[in-house]
Amino acid sequence: MPACTLIPPLRWSGHASVKIGKSLGLSYHTVNNEAFLVRRLPPYSANIRKRVIKRPKLYWRDTGLLHALLNVRDRDTLLNQPWVGASWEGFVIEQILAALHYTDRPFDAYYLRTSDQREIDLLIQTDAELWALEIKLTARPSSDDMARLDATADLARADRRFLVCQFGDFIESDSRIICNIQSLVDSIEGY
Repeated sequence: MPACTLIPPLRWSGHASVKIGKSLGLSYHTVNNEAFLVRRLPPYSANIRKRVIKRPKLYWRDTGLLHALLNVRDRDTLLNQPWVGASWEGFVIEQILAALHYTDRPFDAYYLRTSDQREIDLLIQTDAELWALEIKLTARPSSDDMARLDATADLARADRRFLVCQFGDFIESDSRIICNIQSLVDSIEGY
């Protein structure tokens, strides 16, 4: 990690807001409530047969600021960082939630992780449906990626499943969709 006193871009401890605030000269209250630097995703609570992790998940809302603070100078440097997937995940989540916000439809956002490491990066509860979204920094999603998403989405009883990656096409079959971020945002805006 570059010579930086900031915490990693994903899954930091409860003291993250204090550390971020100190490094930026802000109080942790400002970081949490007013500066909009951190997105706090609550865990999805459902009556499933697996033990569910109940800590919120935190993301940097502005990945450009994150990359600047970590002295990432170019795309090649970024793609060689061990945390690039987490940064991509935060960026995609922010874009999806912004697109949903602008539709003026009510929704709630969560994540799901079980004690045996099954995970859904983003769960969106709309008025009518539950969407499960898995976010991968790849242009070649595998059938295993979709199978893992399906297995975990079944636990949450998700109506629609999205595998969001850097894939060029929009592939939809039943309630399963593989797409890139732009296709998903366009789909949300037209929904």
